[in-house]
Amino acid sequence: MKVSKRAQAVPPSATLAVSSRAQELKAQGVDVVGFGAGAPDFDTPDYIKDAAIEALKAGKTKYTAASGIIELKTAIADKLKKDNGLNYTAGQVIVNIGGKHSVYEAMQAVLDDGDEVILPTPYWVTYPETVKLAGGVVKVVETDKVNGYKITPQQLKEAITDKTAMLVINSPNNPGGFTYTPEELAGLAKVLEGTDVSVVSDEMYEKLIYGDTKFVSFASLSDDAYGRTLTLNGFSKAFSMTGWRIGYTAGPVEIIKAMGRLQSHMTSNPVTFGQYAAIAALGEPADEAIEKMRVEFEKRGKYMVERLNNIEGIVCDEPTGAFYCFPDVSSHYGRIINGVEISGSMDFAKQLLEEVNVAVVPGLPFGCDGNIRLSFACSLEQITKGLDRLEKWLT
Repeated sequence: MKVSKRAQAVPPSATLAVSSRAQELKAQGVDVVGFGAGAPDFDTPDYIKDAAIEALKAGKTKYTAASGIIELKTAIADKLKKDNGLNYTAGQVIVNIGGKHSVYEAMQAVLDDGDEVILPTPYWVTYPETVKLAGGVVKVVETDKVNGYKITPQQLKEAITDKTAMLVINSPNNPGGFTYTPEELAGLAKVLEGTDVSVVSDEMYEKLIYGDTKFVSFASLSDDAYGRTLTLNGFSKAFSMTGWRIGYTAGPVEIIKAMGRLQSHMTSNPVTFGQYAAIAALGEPADEAIEKMRVEFEKRGKYMVERLNNIEGIVCDEPTGAFYCFPDVSSHYGRIINGVEISGSMDFAKQLLEEVNVAVVPGLPFGCDGNIRLSFACSLEQITKGLDRLEKWLT
């Protein structure tokens, strides 16, 4: 049967591919240490699961409005006001089927064929593919270690053309583990003033920040930023609800309505009883539940980055957000390890998994071939074991 050119052009997710191979080896009885998956190792808090059970018992199993129930959209708007200083009405919020769905619909709602999307490296692997599926053109802006892998106002200014339709900002960043400061974001917002460039601000990891890091929503920077920004967030990371598939988008009402029309034909509503669980997630126990996970992630991140920087030829900045380290391992490229030449991040990750059973994600699909991504959303015991193997493999 014929497969469309559009579908053929979409590569599999690099992060899911690593997890799949690791699971395959585990099924064969191999002791694999997995640093690949972007999923918290904590269970969903009980108060959220209890709310889902109560919703099921109460018969909350029927269709809802395609864009989500008004109670959840109102709760999200209240959250954005309280936590982020953003004034959105429920009509400016749509509930999506997870964060990837939010990104996909945002691209579909904003982009026309040939529109350019500025994508700073490193970027989440899903961004370029959703741009292409919407007929857009990816315009990659290379960042560097000197600027902490963040796009500068000057780079942004030079990247904008008469075809530029969108800038994608992801802070805290996956895969980079860094966070833009309020001043850095304000500099970018200033460049955009007077343009027609929309902003997709992916804030999925906002609650997972470390040290003295301060998080700020892009849309809160100014009235101008508010008017051009789609704020994307969800429940997967901070609430450890990856499998629940509840994300959301807030922004200009005309874009949210357009996304709602798409969603009505694409998926209809998010899972009904999951929406009621999401309302509960935003309730009073949230801060305590999130803080418990955040503190543990911070401890693991500090340990991982210290260990990585003690391995010869590896350089890694301390993560300020999310749960990833993104070390530069390029000094090892060109080496022959166990008879195999390591020519880039794909070789590095493949041989590391096959030879010493440690799963990491290569940096190439994130736009940074000199790096690899390691998730510290796993136990300290597993982190220690995996880094011991990595160090031994390289020395």
